[in-house]
Amino acid sequence: MIAAIAQLLFCQLIGEALNRGAGIPLPGPVLGMFLLFVWLKIRPAERVELKAVATWLIGHFAVLFVPATMGLIDEGPALARDGIAILVACVGATLLTIAVTALVFRWVSDRDETAA
Repeated sequence: MIAAIAQLLFCQLIGEALNRGAGIPLPGPVLGMFLLFVWLKIRPAERVELKAVATWLIGHFAVLFVPATMGLIDEGPALARDGIAILVACVGATLLTIAVTALVFRWVSDRDETAA
């Protein structure tokens, strides 16, 4: 399990290095996920251990949001001033993300049916 966690962190580290060092205009974690994807295509046997780690991380996901939530407590005046705009932006972004995800899922699903 430690090796799989180290692998996830290493992929993110390489992604951050590519973002900052090479100036690739994608966030480091996104580049790291792409690198992890490529690695898993090359070495599919490691999926089992990474799946166990990912399942454990997802099970404890709420704990990862505690620092962000605590940071909001210090931003009381900013939230009082811009809270409604932030809320509208968050809700709008969430709805847009859900809609785009559904459209992409539908497109991939239709494409998969025609290929079969």
